[in-house]
Amino acid sequence: METTETILSKAQQRAKEMGLPYKGALLPIEAYHVLQKLAHAQLVDVRTRAELDWVGRIPGAKEIELRSYPSMQPNPGFLGELTEHVDKNLPVLFICRSGARSGHAAAIATEADFRDSYNILEGFEGDRDEKGHRGKTSGWKAADLPWEQG
Repeated sequence: METTETILSKAQQRAKEMGLPYKGALLPIEAYHVLQKLAHAQLVDVRTRAELDWVGRIPGAKEIELRSYPSMQPNPGFLGELTEHVDKNLPVLFICRSGARSGHAAAIATEADFRDSYNILEGFEGDRDEKGHRGKTSGWKAADLPWEQG
């Protein structure tokens, strides 16, 4: 595996190439490496409580809903909770189901002066397979990274 600095540099370049408004875009295995090697890196899971309960959790992640189930309305307290539980001066890695909501969360955080915000591409479950199911071909679970049910 590459060094943490190389991974972060690659993630930053990827974000620039993709025209993203936050510092970097990481693949799940890269994010896991960063979290293992940088003790001060913070993981924020922005999925709904229902997703966390039914699909699984990542040990040690801070859980702050970006949208609430079942209405999927924006959580009006998201930024306040983020500011309360996450140090804006340290790297923050955001994850959701597929990478879309976490990208939005990383953009919101960046606007709020969390300058070291990264999105985890593919998210927890990744893209749908040919049968329309998630979690088998890409994402945190498919990469066989640590998670727990319940």
